Amino acid sequence: MILVIAADIGYNHDSVADERGTMLGNGDVYMELKNFEGILERVPEMPRPMRVILAGSDGENMLRGIFAAQEKGLAQPVLVGDRARTITVLERFGLEREPYTMVDVPPGHNITQAAIDIVNSGDGDVLMRGNIPTRDFLMPVLDKSNHLRTERLMSHVSLASLPEYPKLLAMSDMTIIIKPNMTQKKEIIRNMADALQAFGYEKPKFALLSLVEKVTFHMQDTVEAQRLVAEQKQRPFADCELWGPIAYDLILSKEACRLKNYECPYSGGGFDGIVAPDLSTANVLVKSWLIHAHAVTCGAVVGARVPIALTSRSANEEETYLSLVFCAVLDAWRKRTHREPHAI
Repeated sequence: MILVIAADIGYNHDSVADERGTMLGNGDVYMELKNFEGILERVPEMPRPMRVILAGSDGENMLRGIFAAQEKGLAQPVLVGDRARTITVLERFGLEREPYTMVDVPPGHNITQAAIDIVNSGDGDVLMRGNIPTRDFLMPVLDKSNHLRTERLMSHVSLASLPEYPKLLAMSDMTIIIKPNMTQKKEIIRNMADALQAFGYEKPKFALLSLVEKVTFHMQDTVEAQRLVAEQKQRPFADCELWGPIAYDLILSKEACRLKNYECPYSGGGFDGIVAPDLSTANVLVKSWLIHAHAVTCGAVVGARVPIALTSRSANEEETYLSLVFCAVLDAWRKRTHREPHAI
């Protein structure tokens, strides 16, 4: 049971769970998600498409992704940015005749702030990062006066489909929390658990990544990993299982475990997510997956008042589209379970 968003998911009231599924408490069978195929099956029927506010609307792959989501009935594009540059990109890809709303932001004005103002006016359901540097996008998002912050810590959750891994794998945090302390790591874990539960997971299994698998007192992240595992067992702070500290090769490879005489029941395909010790580690690792392993990823900010689709500006059309699907599933789950965080 791991984070995999896939085509062969489903619920069956009449059959018995087999090796691909897990019997849920209500008698349904939950099928594991193996990849991003069929991810739309996880999106419940919506009364209307999400109004997606794209901040920095001249990013070509962000535009193509949002219109792909519109074609599937998921999104209603609201494009915020430089009108002339946006129209040029739309014409390049033959999208200029598709329905959308354009909000032209004059030079020198803050595009992200203009997008947030639309969300706060009640005219937007999802905020999406477009062709805006990460810092310029996140600074207004994290500004308390914009009321996107809640009682929960905001953190970024990535989902990745790796060719050599049997299902999707979550990673956090690669975008917001630079060097999380113990309290922040708990919130990062809670947010990632929420994200996977939105896709139907019960008790997802997370690896607390470190350079080594043994607690070493001059390596603070190994000490914190040990403490987090112990606390989760004694006084659970998230609906998940934790294992760590654990090195990267031991997370992914049973053969590495055999050679190192390391015993872990989840190695080689059993983990649903990886909690990185810091932002740099997570960011470099995910980008390495993309470039060297030809992975497919998507990402969203969890813990904000509204879902926020956030991928790299170099992300392709598929990844930006999948990030909007991620937001749709997360938003529907929060409303269904009454877990919508409250603004502060």
